[in-house]
Amino acid sequence: MYSQQNIKELHAVTNRWLTLTDTQNIVPNLEELRSILRFHEYRYYVQANPLISDFEYDSLYKILETAERDNPLLITKDSPTQRVGAGLLKGRQAGQVSFPKTQHLVPMLSLENSYNAADLLDWDRKARELSGLPEVEYCAEPKFDGASISLVFDENFLVRGITRGDGETGDDITANIKQIKSVPLSASFSRYGMRQVEIRGEVLLNKNNFATYNKSLIEEGLPPLANPRNAAAGSLRIKDSKEVSRRNLEAFLYHVSYYTTVSNKSQQADTTVSEPHTGEDNNEPTTHSGMLEMLWNLGFRSPVKEMKVIKGIEGIISFIESFEAKRDELPYEIDGMVIKVNNLALQEKLGMTSHHPRWAIAYKFKARQATSKLLGVEFQVGRTGAVTPVAKIAAVAVGGVTVTSISVHNEEYIKEKDLKIGDAILIERSGDVIPQIVKSLPELRTGDESFIQFPKVCPICKDLLFKPEGEAVWRCVNINCEAQVVERIIHFVSKDAMDIRSFGEANVRKFYEKKLLKDVPGIYKLDKDTFNNMEGFGARSVDNLLTAIQASKIQPLHRLIFGLGIRYVGETTAKTLARSINNIFELGNASVEQLLQLDDVGVKVAGSIFTFFKNQDNIQMLHQLQELGIKMDSNKTVITKGNLNEQTFLFTGTLTQLKRTDAEEMVEKNGGKILGGVSSKLNFLVVGEDAGSKREKAKKIPGIKILTEEEFLKMINS
Repeated sequence: MYSQQNIKELHAVTNRWLTLTDTQNIVPNLEELRSILRFHEYRYYVQANPLISDFEYDSLYKILETAERDNPLLITKDSPTQRVGAGLLKGRQAGQVSFPKTQHLVPMLSLENSYNAADLLDWDRKARELSGLPEVEYCAEPKFDGASISLVFDENFLVRGITRGDGETGDDITANIKQIKSVPLSASFSRYGMRQVEIRGEVLLNKNNFATYNKSLIEEGLPPLANPRNAAAGSLRIKDSKEVSRRNLEAFLYHVSYYTTVSNKSQQADTTVSEPHTGEDNNEPTTHSGMLEMLWNLGFRSPVKEMKVIKGIEGIISFIESFEAKRDELPYEIDGMVIKVNNLALQEKLGMTSHHPRWAIAYKFKARQATSKLLGVEFQVGRTGAVTPVAKIAAVAVGGVTVTSISVHNEEYIKEKDLKIGDAILIERSGDVIPQIVKSLPELRTGDESFIQFPKVCPICKDLLFKPEGEAVWRCVNINCEAQVVERIIHFVSKDAMDIRSFGEANVRKFYEKKLLKDVPGIYKLDKDTFNNMEGFGARSVDNLLTAIQASKIQPLHRLIFGLGIRYVGETTAKTLARSINNIFELGNASVEQLLQLDDVGVKVAGSIFTFFKNQDNIQMLHQLQELGIKMDSNKTVITKGNLNEQTFLFTGTLTQLKRTDAEEMVEKNGGKILGGVSSKLNFLVVGEDAGSKREKAKKIPGIKILTEEEFLKMINS
């Protein structure tokens, strides 16, 4: 969804907003703020790999929330304030797959967040005012740092386990939930007059199991997992249930959100808990703590041992402070406490907003921070030529790991943070994720500090660096730059490019390290002699690899274009380019204006293509490939006119009945074309689930028809 370049740029914009001092420019730039919030929601909910702390996200969210409250006419339908949550893990990691979508019986709302006692006092004031009581009884329990789930039991048996998803629908992960031994497969809800029940909870990987599992991965030569929370979230998305069982996940269940009764099987409960039964005598509890005890008695691991019922907010604040002090002694990770109005009838009276219940609030513990010293900065070059500065710091333990390196993103970021070599710095590893430099401490400078000099030439090949207008990242555009070569070769041989099977990343790196492969043309110079006495390559393996290399020479031209790794040129744009030419060298004669006439080619894409083909090193590489027998011609064939002749399509969101590639192939077989973005050249936008901003953009452009997946299939089959 986001390229490495997008990520770096959006992160830079994030830090600018987090250090905002001029509040006059907030309103004119609300859409930029919404965009970065959506990005961080994606990183948190979809990838389970956030780049900023919860506190930083909440700070940005409150800026947007306040601005929209003061300017209600500026609220957009897709603003992060107008929905409950974000998307799902999409199975992009190895061994993960997409799961069937399932609707929650009751929406899973978010919780209001607080970070200090003043927030809790203000929340308590509102609760007392709305309830009319001089003092309210609360129940405090740990805020588990794991993956949220919803369980459905029907007639005492577990029938469904669902991820949080977007709050309305989640992924059906029942098979994986059943591998969690702390989740009973049946529970005697009928003893309490309940038939169908929905329970909310959190899946965790405790600290010991996390350490044990990582040790086993290291022994197998595999990379260890990042942290317990990400490990838990990722484990729920694995297709192999045996592997899920191996990870020894646990689950805490802490809320009954819905149930129907045995006496009236058609009765539907309200969207809030209707006083569930606890105890042998069918007495219904009137408190949240009683509901937790019911779950415990039924065999669930509910936080009855960790919770505390206290009347008055002052006692709650003291309890939170004592609990935070023993946070590291717990066998599992928590990132705060959840405080709930204990009386269930009062919960219902207080109600909820569209975003969160008024009867509950999450208190977030202080982020994990430490001070260190900035020892120096190294500059690394990636596949696309992006030059990324990496800060080398004095080793310091933060959140259970030792940190010695931190990305500082780009030149502007260094300036914004006012970083100098030799500075004392404050770093943060909130949520046990990627460490960040919060700020320098200029008041501690001695005068021996020095400015960080950003290079003007590539640290590896010494070519001049290039920074496109309006961008924050400096780049090396020399395709033969040694730092980029390995990553470019890996991309070139990948499945969606030249598809040279048996020549994966590990083999490419091995060949490069042994100096048997130094550039893309070198792939086609390999022969049997290359593999003499090479460990891991038997006669059959060698034959298979050489056969795959030979077969790749006649791949369609669009695969070659995509394999070149031209910035902004994805598979769809590569097909557009291939259709427009007879031979790849024609692109070297095309002007930016001519490229802009093609479908799916905008200013940035045209500029990137033009720059690539004006680089003589790149042209020389293409000539070498041609001499080695790689097909450079398009061999364009006339497409039989179909019912989609010359119509342009774009797919967005998650399709449930088709793979994206299959849908695009259907369009092309029927004479249509695929575009890579929303523009006036687009005829049809096909939207799946979580369609996002493309749908809203398409609504504003006359002539674009928006189709559901079902409507698209009817069109194809007509």
